[in-house]
Amino acid sequence: MSILNRQNKPADMKARKNLRNIRLLNRKKTDPGQFLFTGTRPAEKLCIQLFRYDETECREEKDLKPGDIEKFTEGRQKFWLNIYGLSDTEAIADICRKQGIHSLVIQDILDVNQRPKFQEFEEYSFLTIKSTVPKGNEQETEQISFVFGSNFLISFQERVADHFEHLRHRLRENKGFLRERGPDYLLYTMLEAILDNYFKTLQQFYRAVESIDLVGGDSEPSPAVLEQIEKNKKEVHFIRKVIIPVKEFALAVEREDTPFIEKGHVKYFFEIKDLCLTLLDTCDSLLASLESLANLFFSVQSHRMNQVMKTLTIVATIFIPLTFIAGIYGMNFTYMPELDWKYGYAAVWAVFVLIFAGMIAYFRKKKWL
Repeated sequence: MSILNRQNKPADMKARKNLRNIRLLNRKKTDPGQFLFTGTRPAEKLCIQLFRYDETECREEKDLKPGDIEKFTEGRQKFWLNIYGLSDTEAIADICRKQGIHSLVIQDILDVNQRPKFQEFEEYSFLTIKSTVPKGNEQETEQISFVFGSNFLISFQERVADHFEHLRHRLRENKGFLRERGPDYLLYTMLEAILDNYFKTLQQFYRAVESIDLVGGDSEPSPAVLEQIEKNKKEVHFIRKVIIPVKEFALAVEREDTPFIEKGHVKYFFEIKDLCLTLLDTCDSLLASLESLANLFFSVQSHRMNQVMKTLTIVATIFIPLTFIAGIYGMNFTYMPELDWKYGYAAVWAVFVLIFAGMIAYFRKKKWL
């Protein structure tokens, strides 16, 4: 080993040690058996709802306690367990343990700030997705997690929302194919409902973009308009980032033999993939429109500023020769013949008017006015 390499080795080891320390700092601070809800909004009361259904009947149980939930058994009957509120981490962990859900998956359910993901296990699969929640004229997002197996589906939501109320109605009234088909078909209908919410959100953004008029009005565009444009761009970028993992999940179902999704139901996830592609195209189109609006805002601002500077420059240019003449006759010399002339004052004003009119005519000829 050369002397140079010997000298560089301690520095390299120190750099690697620092990099390792940074990686350790970025890891989760919780142990596998310790669960922490990472949401920032006020805690929602835990609400548990269970549907037991098959082709002939459907039983709905509301306001259940964590102790009322038992491990789902194999058979003709299918189960949909819907849980609102994730702040009671011990109750969530207790329900998950009864179904044999791994502790790392429980952490992912409670970590609502992570990127959407899809994982496969021996007895179940796990999927998380972000969904929009209307709040007045704005949109809030929440994480929805799904754990599904051969005859059960468990959905975890941060808050009570009406994403799936139409699916509950179809189960109660035996409309469509929900009772006849497995939890994978129910998962498809849930994903479709979530993606439909994104379509509605993007339509609101389109209407907001169309309502912005930066050119027609006489008033100067407000900085609040640019702030709203940038806010919409950020939200559309977020939607686009959320949709990509759902598309990857649909592609994985299409390309591979995914457990707990029947081969006859794979075609429905083709529809999920197409919806994701349409949403991504819509996001790209909307981002292009918002980017054009932002550029137009700066162009309008620059144009109006140029108009102001042009007006001020013309006024200053007109007054330069007038100021020059006034300055000459404002000098306190004793012998200035024009001062004793009877028509001197009127002549100066006539010169002023001629200069003013001549410069205005010249500016108009040059189309500067």
